[in-house]
Amino acid sequence: MEPVGDLLTIDDLRTAAALIDGRVLRTPTLPSPGLSTLYGVPVTVKLELLQRSGSFKARGVFAKILGLSDAERAAGVVGVSGGNHGIALADVAGELGVAATVVMPKSAPEHAVASARAAGADVRLAPDMTSAFALMDELVVAGATLVHPFDDKVVAAAQGTVGLEFAQDAPDVTDVLVSVGGGGLLAGVATAFRALVPGVRVWGVETVGADAMTRALAAGGPVEIVPTSIVSTLSAPHVSQFTYDHIAALVDEVLVVPDADAVAGTITLAERQKVWAEPAAGCLVAAARTVLERVGPGARLGLVICGGNVTFADVARWSAAV
Repeated sequence: MEPVGDLLTIDDLRTAAALIDGRVLRTPTLPSPGLSTLYGVPVTVKLELLQRSGSFKARGVFAKILGLSDAERAAGVVGVSGGNHGIALADVAGELGVAATVVMPKSAPEHAVASARAAGADVRLAPDMTSAFALMDELVVAGATLVHPFDDKVVAAAQGTVGLEFAQDAPDVTDVLVSVGGGGLLAGVATAFRALVPGVRVWGVETVGADAMTRALAAGGPVEIVPTSIVSTLSAPHVSQFTYDHIAALVDEVLVVPDADAVAGTITLAERQKVWAEPAAGCLVAAARTVLERVGPGARLGLVICGGNVTFADVARWSAAV
């Protein structure tokens, strides 16, 4: 299906980068000796888990709130999240003096809920992710200003600054792997790499039961799903037309890995890369092997390690469950 509507441009990403400059970190882009040995090809990692609030999400939230009118800020902001967007919304809104409400499913990690509350947000818990999105919509109708986790051009352009930095720092990669929740990060990163690194291949990665983009691509457009993955930070009940259009136009393929592989990937990243990442990033570890099977041994991999908001107890529990 051909994409409809306007896609992000590299200029959109550069505008976002200027807007959030000094508010967020330019996170490290590093060669990974451990992962390179594991895969037998050069691997470079973008360590976005070292970003303030523990994930890339702070970039989009800063860009969105900084662009709001005084009236929109005064109304307070609201967002829905499986974890990271909520933590970032609470953190950024608190710094900018804006009241924030975060809606999360009860399956969200306790650490994420506690972090958002500690930053001053009003956290509302819903039975599941689908009802969390519905509650967010109700709060917007009641007057709150929406800071959507992915269906927003300003937010996605700022998420794309991850790719802008990565492509500038590692222009020799041949294959870039990015996790997919609602698709905003992948849309932005793909925009950056397609503009700056000719011939690059871009791969999205989901987990089984959080595969809204894969199902959308099969259906020719966004569809509703009932998320069942333990990886709450990827568990959007749908993607948007906006993110779908970008992935359909710019991404080579979206791969889906089991929860067990995503959790095992978290442990591999700890052992090989010496970082404590969440399964939303761990899923890239399994997907990288599939990418190498598809493209051969001449690849140079780039992995966006998107977040690290997970506790040891979480990983131990998930390891036992899967």
